[in-house]
Amino acid sequence: MRVLAAMSGGVDSAVAAALAVDAGHDVTGVHLALSPDRQTLRSGARGCCSVEDAHDARRVADELGIPFYVWDLADRFREDVVDDFVAGYAAGETPNPCLRCNERIKFTAVLDRARALGFDAVVTGHHARLAGGRLRRSVDAAKDQSYVLGVLTAGQLAGAVFPLGSMTKERVRAIAAERGFAVAGKPDSHDICFIPDGDTRGFLTRRLGARPGPVVDAATGATVGTHEGTHGFTVGQRRGLGIAVGDQRPRYVLSIEPVTRTVTVGTAELAGVGVVRTGPPSWTGAPPALPLRAEVQLRAHATPVGCEVTAGPGGGLELALDEPQRGVAPGQSAVLYAPDPVLGDLVLGQGTVTAAG
Repeated sequence: MRVLAAMSGGVDSAVAAALAVDAGHDVTGVHLALSPDRQTLRSGARGCCSVEDAHDARRVADELGIPFYVWDLADRFREDVVDDFVAGYAAGETPNPCLRCNERIKFTAVLDRARALGFDAVVTGHHARLAGGRLRRSVDAAKDQSYVLGVLTAGQLAGAVFPLGSMTKERVRAIAAERGFAVAGKPDSHDICFIPDGDTRGFLTRRLGARPGPVVDAATGATVGTHEGTHGFTVGQRRGLGIAVGDQRPRYVLSIEPVTRTVTVGTAELAGVGVVRTGPPSWTGAPPALPLRAEVQLRAHATPVGCEVTAGPGGGLELALDEPQRGVAPGQSAVLYAPDPVLGDLVLGQGTVTAAG
C-alpha cells in the first residue's frame, strides 16, 4: 500500500513507520504541527509538537530513507480540540481531548487529506489492534489505547494501520534501540499535550477567567467552601476541594452546575452511580442489536465493568452497570467492549456521557 506515517517524534510512531517500511509499503512520513508556538522546548514527558519533536521525527524519516513533510494543522487543532476542551469545562463537563484529537484531527483531517493525495491508509503508533477491520485492545494492557480510538467509525478504521498492537512497549523500545533510533529512550508523553506544565486549572482560568461560587455539601445543603470557577473541578474529584467539613470524612465532587456556579460534594456512599446515559453512539462496525450485554470503560485508565445496554432517550444509550462506579462525568466517553479472552476484547463503539445516577 501507499501509506502516510504520522510521526510525532516519539518512539511509538518511529517504530510504527519502520515496521510499515519493513512490510514493503510505500511510506511517506508526516509530522503534525499542532501547536501555535512550535519553537518552544519540550519539558521531559510533557507537551508535544515542540521543535525537538519535529526534529526527532525528521531524523527517523531520514534514517528510514522515506520522504518527510510537516503539515500545519494548528488552527484546526485549536478549533476542534482546544476550544472544544475549554467549552466542555465551561459547561460543567469533563471532555477527553485525546479522543477528540483522534476523531477530528488524526482520523478526519489527516485521513481525508491522505486519501485525497492518493494514500491508502494512515499508519500511527497507537497501541491497539485491527483484526478483520475491527478494533481490539492491544496485547499490552498497560499501554492499551483502544479507549481513545473507540470513537472511530468503520470507514475510518478501514484507512488505519496500527503496527504496534501485537507487541509490548518494552519490545517497541527494543526495536528502536536495535535500529539505533535516538528516540529509543525518549519519555512517553503524558497528561494533556497542549498544557505542558500540567496545570489544567490554571490553563482554564486564563481562558475563562475567575467565576467564583459555592461548594455545597449534598447531605446538609450547607456551604462548606468557595471556589474560583467550576472549571477547576471534575465529577469524582477528591483532592484540592478547598473545603472544611466537621466530620472529616472524605468528600467527592458529585455534580457541577455552571449556571449557578455550584459544586456539590458528598461522601463515598453518594459518589457511586449505577446508571449512565449517553448521547447518540458511534459504532466501529455495524450497529449491534439492543439490548446488549457488554463491558464499558468510563475513563481512559478505568477498569471495565459489565453492563446492560439499552436504547436511551434522544437516540442515546442507557447503561445499567453491574457495580456502582465513581467519577462518571458528563463529557467523558463510555466505550463499549465485547470481552474476548482469545482474540482480545472487541471495541463496539462509544457514546458521550450526558448523565449518571
